[in-house]
Amino acid sequence: MEGFKRGMLARSKAGHDAGTIYVIIDIDDAYVYLADGRIRTLDKLKKKKKRHVQLICREYDLTDVKDADIRHLLKIHNKEEKK
Repeated sequence: MEGFKRGMLARSKAGHDAGTIYVIIDIDDAYVYLADGRIRTLDKLKKKKKRHVQLICREYDLTDVKDADIRHLLKIHNKEEKK
């Protein structure tokens, strides 16, 4: 399951945070590093195996991004998802 890109949204499929939506900040061979801007900030990323996340086909530009920007992206996504 490839196609992971920095700036994409991902939903957690496993663990105590199942169902939570994050933004992919970094990627390596087996893991993705996620942030939500609240609990998982850019200073304290969530490390999760690639098989434990489901990609959401949305990609955002993350140049000079801050935690507030991530919260804003997720808020917009949640509003659109409820429609």
